[in-house]
Amino acid sequence: MGVVQFDTTRNRFLAAGDEFMIKIWDMDSTGLLTTIDADGGLTASPRIRFNKEGTLLAVSTADNGIKILANADGLRLLRTLENRSFDASRNASEAVTKPLINPLTAAANAAAASSSGAGAPSAITAMNGDSRSLVDVKPRIADESLDKSKVWKLMEITESSQCRSIKLADNMRTSKISRLIYTNSGLAILALTSSAVHLLWKWPRSDRNSGKATASVSPTLWQPPSGILMTNDTTDNNPEEAVHCFALSKNDSYVMSASGGKISLFNMMTFKTMTTFMPAPPAATFLAFHPQDNNIIAIGMDDSTIQIYNVRIDEVKSKLRGHSKRITGLAFSNVLNVLVSSGADAQLCVWNTDGWEKQKNRFLQIPSGRQSNILDTRVQFHQDQMHFLVVHETQIAIYETTKLEPVKQWPVRENSPPITHATFSCDSQLIYASFMDATVGIFNGSSLRLQCRILPASYLPPNISPSVHPVVVAAHPSEASQFALGLTDGGVFVLEPLESERKWGNPPPVENGSASNLSTPPPNGASSSDQPER
Repeated sequence: MGVVQFDTTRNRFLAAGDEFMIKIWDMDSTGLLTTIDADGGLTASPRIRFNKEGTLLAVSTADNGIKILANADGLRLLRTLENRSFDASRNASEAVTKPLINPLTAAANAAAASSSGAGAPSAITAMNGDSRSLVDVKPRIADESLDKSKVWKLMEITESSQCRSIKLADNMRTSKISRLIYTNSGLAILALTSSAVHLLWKWPRSDRNSGKATASVSPTLWQPPSGILMTNDTTDNNPEEAVHCFALSKNDSYVMSASGGKISLFNMMTFKTMTTFMPAPPAATFLAFHPQDNNIIAIGMDDSTIQIYNVRIDEVKSKLRGHSKRITGLAFSNVLNVLVSSGADAQLCVWNTDGWEKQKNRFLQIPSGRQSNILDTRVQFHQDQMHFLVVHETQIAIYETTKLEPVKQWPVRENSPPITHATFSCDSQLIYASFMDATVGIFNGSSLRLQCRILPASYLPPNISPSVHPVVVAAHPSEASQFALGLTDGGVFVLEPLESERKWGNPPPVENGSASNLSTPPPNGASSSDQPER
C-alpha cells in the first residue's frame, strides 16, 4: 500500500491517507471518527494536507490531480471566491478559481456519532444530505464569466415519477434471478432462475412500439406451443445452492446454460434441448462463446480450471490452469486476441487465445476488513476492447489489459452496502451498478464518478420486503440509457429515464489531468454488440 500520509489540524483532528481513502480521528478519542473516499480515484496512500485554518483538505489522486474537500467554513470561503467578479484587466496570476461542487455518494454518518462533537468544527465528511462536500477546483480564464447554472449536481431518482420502470409479468412462481441478459437484437430479455428454469420475455410489435424492449410497454412471458420449459440439469435436490451460468449465441438462436449439472444447449425458438455434455463434477461456473467462432466456448469450472471446448466435435481443445478457486468471470477481446478470467481467489488472468498460454496475472487489492467468503469477481470488456471492467463486492475498476493494471478504481466505503453486480452500458459510456440495499448507482464509464443514484422507492413497490435487492444487472444492446435488474425475489425490472430527460444525469466535470482514453471508438474489427454472460 505504500507509506501512510498523515496531517493534523487545530491540534484536534488527525487525518491519514490509507486504503484508497482518507481516515479521520478525533485525537481526544481512540476510535475512528469517519472515512472519506472522495468519490473514488485516490491512490492507495494518497497525500493529504490541511490549510492553515483546517477548513480545506487537499488530497492527491491516482491520475496526478488534486481534490479539495471542504467543511462548512471552507465552502463559504469557496462560495466567496465563486461570487467574486473577474476584472478583465487583472493579471493572469491573480485569476480566481471557480469551484464545482460535486456531491458524493451516500456514505457513513460516522462524524455525527462523535461524543465530543459538540465543540468540534464541522467535520469534513461525505455529502448525503448532511455535512460532506467535495469541491473540485478548476482554473478558469480571467475573462470567463461565472455561470452558476453550470455547477454540476448529482442526479438523484427518489420516486417513481422521476423515471420509467416496469416489472416484467411472471405467472410462474419463481425464485431468485441468478443470470439476466438482453438478446442481441434487443427484442427480448432472458433470465435464469436459481431453480434452474429459464424465462424469456418478448416485446410485442405494435403502433406504440417497434418490438424492442422498453419500460413503456409490457412484454409477454413467452413459451412455445408445446409448453415446455428450458430447464437445466441439476445434480442434487437443491439447485438453489448451485452456481448458475449461461451464454447466448450471437444470432440469439441458442443458449448454452448450466446449473450445477450437465451443460445444456437449448434452441431459443422451440426451447428444445439440442444436446447436453460435461456432467459434473467438476461443474461449470461460467460460460463464454468465442467472439469469432460460436462452436468454441470457454467454460469456467468449479475446480478452478478453464476448458476450451469445441461443441461441433465434442472435444476439449485446451485446459487452462492458473486460478486456485472456482472461475467467476470470462471475457474475450477479439482485438487483442486474449481471454481475461476472474476467480473466487480474487485473481485476474490474461490468456493468449492463439496458443492459450497465460500472459499475466494479478490479484485484486481487497480493503482490509472487507474480506468476503464469496469473492465473486466479474469481468467485461469495454467497447474499445483494450480495457475491461472488474466488478467485486468491494469495488469497481477499469483495467488496461496489456499491462493488467487498474487505470480507474471506485472502492466501496467501509460499512457501506456491497456491490452485487455491475455492467457497462452498450456504448461503455456508463456503468450500471446495483447494491445490497437495492440502490442503483450509475457511473461515468471513463472517470468512474457517480453521476446518478436511483433509490429503491423509485422502482420497487412499497409493500416489498426490505431484504429484496438486485443481484444482477443487464444493459440493453443498443439503447445506452436502458437496463434491467434481476432481484432476489424473482422479479425483473426494466428502467429508463423519463422521455423528457432521455439520459441519467450529466457526466461529472472532467478533473485536471484526468482526461481518459476509454471513450475512443472501438478499433476495426471490435464488436460492441457482443454481450457478456451476466
